[in-house]
Amino acid sequence: MDATRSGTPTVQYHNIPDQPIAAIVTSPLPTFQRQQRHCFGDSSPGEFPLAANPSIVLHVLTACNLEPQDLAKLEASATCSFFRQPAHFAPDFELSISELAALDMCLKRAIFRPMTLEEREVLKQRCGGSWKLVLRFLLAGEACCRREKSQAIAGPGHSIAVTVKGAVYSFGSNSSGQLGHGTTDEEWRPRQIRSLEGIRIIQAAAGAGRTMLISDAGQVYAFGKDSFGEAEYGVQGTKLVTTPQLVESLKNIFVVQAAIGNFFTAVLSREGRVYTFSWGNDAKLGHQTEANDLEPHPLLGALENIPVVQIAAGYCYLLALACQPNGMSVYSVGCGLGGKLGHGTRTDEKHPRLIEQFQILNLQPMVVAAGAWHAAVVGRDGRVCTWGWGRYGCLGHGNEECESVPKVVEALINVKAVHVATGDYTTFVVSDDGDVYSFGCGESSSLGHNNGPDGQGNRHANILSPELVTSLKQIKERMVQISLTNSIYWNAHTFALTETGKLYAFGAGDKGQLGVELVPTKLRGEIQSGLILISARDIASPSYHLHQCHS
Repeated sequence: MDATRSGTPTVQYHNIPDQPIAAIVTSPLPTFQRQQRHCFGDSSPGEFPLAANPSIVLHVLTACNLEPQDLAKLEASATCSFFRQPAHFAPDFELSISELAALDMCLKRAIFRPMTLEEREVLKQRCGGSWKLVLRFLLAGEACCRREKSQAIAGPGHSIAVTVKGAVYSFGSNSSGQLGHGTTDEEWRPRQIRSLEGIRIIQAAAGAGRTMLISDAGQVYAFGKDSFGEAEYGVQGTKLVTTPQLVESLKNIFVVQAAIGNFFTAVLSREGRVYTFSWGNDAKLGHQTEANDLEPHPLLGALENIPVVQIAAGYCYLLALACQPNGMSVYSVGCGLGGKLGHGTRTDEKHPRLIEQFQILNLQPMVVAAGAWHAAVVGRDGRVCTWGWGRYGCLGHGNEECESVPKVVEALINVKAVHVATGDYTTFVVSDDGDVYSFGCGESSSLGHNNGPDGQGNRHANILSPELVTSLKQIKERMVQISLTNSIYWNAHTFALTETGKLYAFGAGDKGQLGVELVPTKLRGEIQSGLILISARDIASPSYHLHQCHS
């Protein structure tokens, strides 16, 4: 995550004076630090060389960006008591060197720095009472969400592109004002939302006829349909909002992510709390509300006291990736048809329920994705699991069978995955070397395969097992994000974002959602089977090009 933020000074390390290291080493020690520390404990000879100057050790630990588990191993080491002793540094003189290093690394995070001391302490207790656990919570959120990085969202008929500097471009269908330009006219080229100039956007979500944007200050802006979900029978929302408007009901919640389902919307707070709007009149999400309710309600049940790092919304269900002291876990709530909640049944869940299968598989979930009817997870070890409706082969198991519990995709067993994206019966997986695999429904050419001898023969075929997207491989750039349409009502399109910030598009482009004007063909609508590079000319601000914004 790019943790920098304009106007915010860099973190200063504890008690490190601006003088040569030799002067530091020879300087007299305060009396409370005059104690003998041994590298091998109190019973073994030999002082720990840097024990007399723990500030140097703290600097090294922080500068190396050690993982929380590595800091924990240092502290738990039976051979060196130095890392377990109080370091006698502000802000807490009782903290060990490892804890102070974790706190310093937390302070590098843009969403952590603005928190008050009281808010930080609440988060610490919520994460398990350790700054190392807080750091793990923050890092987990960065790993699964492209927070404060360039990103592209392939919504239902319209598209959103966010640069690393926080500028937002939109294009495609605009019947409800979901592009945010003050009109309902379609846009066939990326157009910057000028009313947001001066506001840095770090996250975006797109649903049918509506868009939500999140700023680095945790504020949420919404436009398009004025509701947070569709009624089960008929469409909610009669008022159209054509420019970004601050969501007043969320102004007291620091939001870091939004997820838009069909019947509901969910947001995630900085502290890892989940709130939902709409679709609660039958307690489907654990609370009683009207379908057009505009007030957020905390997601009750098992997640009330467990911090969540990522949420993902399907057509009628919600997944939550939780960070607990004993590891990462996934909870699901909502409609259970097809087994997409992952509990081995097809029953609904009105409150979040732990998916236990990951413990059986010995898999630590790191990224979750909720398609319209199926779901996927990437584990820390790079394994990919899918479950839910298996239509068109979207689960990647070589058939179209449903799976009611997460099942490892064996065809990807030799691939270390780092990212997964799901849509309407479609799945994409990104490997650690930047290769992309896709499987499922081939309608609209949204899988990216173009295998026929004339470049046309197989572009609409369904793929039952993962296949390498060779058209992206030929670009010879590392892919870091895939986004595809997650709606049952729209032809799908797909975005692929490279490490250098280039954005490629393919699939349905009948409303301009690919960012280019297509020549009408004999196909239904306008379909682009090859890759389109959305160039710097299309995203025309010289300082905000996706090209110029490294991922």
